[in-house]
Amino acid sequence: MQAFGKLLIVFGFVTIVLGVILLFFDKIPLIGKLPGDINIKKDNFQFYFPITSSLVLSIIISLILWLVSLISRK
Repeated sequence: MQAFGKLLIVFGFVTIVLGVILLFFDKIPLIGKLPGDINIKKDNFQFYFPITSSLVLSIIISLILWLVSLISRK
C-alpha cells in the first residue's frame, strides 16, 4: 500500500508539472518551431505537423516514465 501512495504522489507531481507547462506553452522557446516541423501556409489553408517536436517530447516523456519506474522498483 505504501508503494501505491508513492506512485500517486509521483503522478500528482507529473500532472502539476504538465499543467504548468501547458499554462506557459506559448512562452517556451523552440517548442513547435524546431527544424523538421512541417508548416504549410496557402491562401485559405494552413497545415502544421510538428514531427521533430513530437519526437523530442516523446523522448522526454519516456525518460520521465523510466525514472518513475526505476524509483518505484526500490
